[in-house]
Amino acid sequence: MSQLEQIRIFVELVQAGSATEAARRMSIATSAVSRRLKELEQRLGTELLHRTTRSMALTEDGRAYYSRCVQILEDLREADREVSSRSQELQGTLRIATPWSFGVSYLVPAVTEFMQLHPEIRVDLDMDDRRVDLVAEGIDIAIRIGELQDSSLMARRLAPVSHIVAASPSYLQQHGYPQSPDDLSQHAGLCYANLKSPGQWVYFDAAGNKRTVRVPIRLRSSNGEALCHAAMAGLGILCEPSFITSRAITQGLLQPLLLDYRWYQMAVYAVYPPTRHLSPRVRRFIDFLSQRFGEQPEWEACLQDCTGPR
Repeated sequence: MSQLEQIRIFVELVQAGSATEAARRMSIATSAVSRRLKELEQRLGTELLHRTTRSMALTEDGRAYYSRCVQILEDLREADREVSSRSQELQGTLRIATPWSFGVSYLVPAVTEFMQLHPEIRVDLDMDDRRVDLVAEGIDIAIRIGELQDSSLMARRLAPVSHIVAASPSYLQQHGYPQSPDDLSQHAGLCYANLKSPGQWVYFDAAGNKRTVRVPIRLRSSNGEALCHAAMAGLGILCEPSFITSRAITQGLLQPLLLDYRWYQMAVYAVYPPTRHLSPRVRRFIDFLSQRFGEQPEWEACLQDCTGPR
């Protein structure tokens, strides 16, 4: 059997999750799948899959090999499409993962516009705050926000994200305006639960020194939208990314505070598996997002127009 056919069977086996299912998809015998995998491992001189009677999992070598094999097969399909296509229109499926809040407010409109521009593109959109495994789950692009962890993945910075301290006008009328970050220790905090220390908010003073302030936690949630709704209801003060708070601020439902201080800064990234050649649809979609969001994204505009007590 050719090396290419071994690769195809290996990739199908990983994606199917079992030799039986892989064999059904490829219309071959289950024993043939197991035999081809054994031949492939013998040729490479390494084990690619840990196998038991109930489950299987990629070894470290298997994960690296699977990633390259997926790209090889995709490159072949892309080459076929380029030669046989009657137009230069982008085709194929984009598999995208994004955090829920950012996805609903900003990525979905961008995806919709991209699909309107390229009618032959199909999209498989995973909206979840969990950190997906791009290689194991076959994801082309993941949107990640914050500090990137060291990994073998590639990343492109798309746009900045600021944190904004804010509260509703009704809360501020009842409890007063904090005049400095230290004043936050006397207020009710609405805090993001997925942080290591949800009640400690990071900021930088006028001299650029990094500081923290401890805020009493009244409500803790793993969803930023929930905290934003609680703030609009007058339950306390939050410190959340601008893409979550900006629309409420623009509508006057939240009042930004302490704007003379720079709160935690981060960025939006497009993350993708390492490869020598990005497929045209992945490359064009990343370019599209970079142009659409840019260094002055919609969610940062509210900071330029903010007025009121600081």
